[in-house]
Amino acid sequence: MELNTIKDAFDRVSKKQKLSTSKAQEVVDQVGREMETALAKIQSSEDVASALDQKVFLKELSNKLKEIGPINQLEGSQKELNISLSKYAKLLEKSFIPDISKTYRNVEFDSHTVNQIIAGHFYRQGLFELGDCFVNEANEPEATTLKFPFLEMYQILEAMKSRNLGPALTWSTTNRDPLLQNGSDLELKLRRLQFVEILQQGSRSDALNYAKTHLAPFALTHMQEFQKLMCGLLWAGRLDQSPYAELLSPSHWEKLAEELTQQFCRLLGQSYVSPLSVAIAAGIQGLPTLLKLMNVMAAKKQEWQVMKQLPVPVDLGREFQFHSIFVCPVSREQGSEENPPMLMPCGHVLCKQSIVKLSKSSTRTFKCPYCPLEATVAQCRQLYL
Repeated sequence: MELNTIKDAFDRVSKKQKLSTSKAQEVVDQVGREMETALAKIQSSEDVASALDQKVFLKELSNKLKEIGPINQLEGSQKELNISLSKYAKLLEKSFIPDISKTYRNVEFDSHTVNQIIAGHFYRQGLFELGDCFVNEANEPEATTLKFPFLEMYQILEAMKSRNLGPALTWSTTNRDPLLQNGSDLELKLRRLQFVEILQQGSRSDALNYAKTHLAPFALTHMQEFQKLMCGLLWAGRLDQSPYAELLSPSHWEKLAEELTQQFCRLLGQSYVSPLSVAIAAGIQGLPTLLKLMNVMAAKKQEWQVMKQLPVPVDLGREFQFHSIFVCPVSREQGSEENPPMLMPCGHVLCKQSIVKLSKSSTRTFKCPYCPLEATVAQCRQLYL
């Protein structure tokens, strides 16, 4: 969708609105000055009983206001603003189809699972009160299982924002073995940050003792990193003036907080990004294609409801590809549990149904459609998706 046109239209509306507001303020100020002038003349008159003079002043004020013509001045700028607003509304209606219910299908789903996903999303985002409210109203007490792990995670992250690495170090030490199995050096990075904090405070002896206790176990596997930190001891209290000033970069804290979140979710068996966010983002990207499809199939609504596979591809990009997808080069059908991919002796892969059709018999040999080699069904090995 081309958004530049919409942005330009919005900018025009914004400009007209500012001009209209400025013009209105100018007219109000002008009218106010004339009224103040007339009031000053009336108050300065010594003969308060002279009604004739007051009528003259009021008549002058009336004539001045007619000359100014505030209503006519305001109508012009307001008319231009209304025209821009009308065009912008029509452009929005044309660009964004308000009725997206056309793409809805009566798909059976487990409401319990959906509630679990929604509650998990709230807890994952740190919205614990909102999550508890949803769980209570949806009557899903089991959904609170994710609350306390994510509560712990946010307590660690909040402590890190205050430059307190204690909770993070405790968690990484407790989960040292699973972190190492995941190939993560999170504990080393946390220890490095703690060492740099001590060093920047100017206590060389405290930093050295900390390194002996907590960094020494990493020396053999991370010698280069260890040597850099030891050289930093020479610049205690003035690390920002040293060749190792990069160690003080705030980006280290931000990246480490993100890595801790990723590892925390991984050990919980949860994805780093909320499944609900992924589903909504994927739906938004696929919606234009589905809307076009429904406009074409407007007269075939019932067929849309029973269709097992979309007749058009919906390209969501690689960021939404979480599992490998195999499409049979012969039948052009996507592999499934009922129709799994099969590896032939020659190395080519076809879906099971395609192999069965080619062989016509479980014992009869058939020729691979992509090379001269022949094979039987028994020689083909099933691959798992």
